Amino acid sequence: MSRNSASPPTGSPAAVSDAGADSALTHGLKQRHLSMIALGGVIGAGLFVGSGAGIAAAGPSIIVAYAVSGLLVMLVMRMLGEMSAANPASGSFSVHAERAIGPWAGFTVGWGFWVLLCVAVGLEGIGAAKIVTGWLPGTPEWAWVALFMVVFLGTNLASVKKFGEFEFWFATLKVVAITLFLALGVLAILGVLPGTEAPGTANLSGAGGFLPNGTEGLVIGLLASVFAYGGLETVTIAAAESEDPVGGVAKAVRTAMWRIALFYVGSMAVVVTLVPWDDPKVVEVGPFYAALDHLGISGAAEIMNVVILVALLSAMNANIYGASRMACSLVARGQGPKRLGKVSSGVPRTAVLISSVFGFLCVLLSYWRPDDVFPWLLNMIGAVILVVWIFIAVSQLILRDRMEREAPERLVVRMWLFPVLTVVALLAMAGIFFLMLRQPDTRDQLVASGALTLVLGVIGLVRQRRAAAVNA
Repeated sequence: MSRNSASPPTGSPAAVSDAGADSALTHGLKQRHLSMIALGGVIGAGLFVGSGAGIAAAGPSIIVAYAVSGLLVMLVMRMLGEMSAANPASGSFSVHAERAIGPWAGFTVGWGFWVLLCVAVGLEGIGAAKIVTGWLPGTPEWAWVALFMVVFLGTNLASVKKFGEFEFWFATLKVVAITLFLALGVLAILGVLPGTEAPGTANLSGAGGFLPNGTEGLVIGLLASVFAYGGLETVTIAAAESEDPVGGVAKAVRTAMWRIALFYVGSMAVVVTLVPWDDPKVVEVGPFYAALDHLGISGAAEIMNVVILVALLSAMNANIYGASRMACSLVARGQGPKRLGKVSSGVPRTAVLISSVFGFLCVLLSYWRPDDVFPWLLNMIGAVILVVWIFIAVSQLILRDRMEREAPERLVVRMWLFPVLTVVALLAMAGIFFLMLRQPDTRDQLVASGALTLVLGVIGLVRQRRAAAVNA
């Protein structure tokens, strides 16, 4: 299917898109790039490091936590895939929210996601710099962050193809690493790996049982697992710059489904089967290191540091890309300063620069104001991805009915059991909000993210009403 065949019918009430931005961008991403971007989005530093806190809270039941949150993410990605295959756009869910709910919704979710990605760029830069300074003590962290920023600024300013190649190889390294880990883990569990004995179910049922901290621990593990899945959305943004946006996003979304189960749920099952959940190393140095160390893999710490560094650098690269394209799309729809949307040689270079500068500013804040401003910034983005998922679900609920009436042939990807599973997903998200309110740490995140969403929503409504008054 050609790119033009995915455009909304002229005159349709659904004909809201960032076609102006997309037509100026180049379409240099190939299917292999999209497939690896989808894979790379699944495998992040949150899996390699952040999952340790979830295991410490939930014990072996972390498998259930990741399975439940993984099912929710599958539903969200299916909904997003349906809308993105029908209407590929670099603004992705922001464009869909604007078409379904109104300009204020596109503004709110688009700029909220932009802030999330920019802050994440800074966090990932800090994390990567800490690893390198561990290898090269005495070198300043800020200098490494600056170097990483310059490198990925360069790749994103050059061309979308350069970004795609970097992400392809980054994702390939992560896939190879986690595949080897799973293979070694399964062999050890079966007792066929030289030098190991089959652990059986001792670690799954011992030290307090499968639910050592009760349902409260499972809840904490569930909340930790939900936010580890962020990053999959980038593939639907990148699809708009691919050679075949419709076919590319459809294939990437479909193949991402089983990989979620394999990489996340599978790796958690391997870790808690091999290593006692209350082993201090699980939190101190990470669950993957703890498992490799348990298997007697020499140099386990350095192996994992290399893998985590690759994951962090990959995320920096992808988030600069995603932030710049989202900003460019918003500007093309009249939702931001025009200068930010300027495209040169197929690249929104001003948006790339501003997104990178904002990310580096977050790094500086971590040094200047580590006790107040920086923690507040982290809390502010804590639940933004959940807000994005809610807008995706509501948009799909509205647009699916509209598409069935106006252009059913464009439903290349269909949400399963519509509208039942869409409603189930929305109820699950509401349940996660409720659980976050019950936990002191996540409550602060929810309040701060809610405040950001409210401010953006009010600004979006004011802008929408002003535009309506001008056009009246």
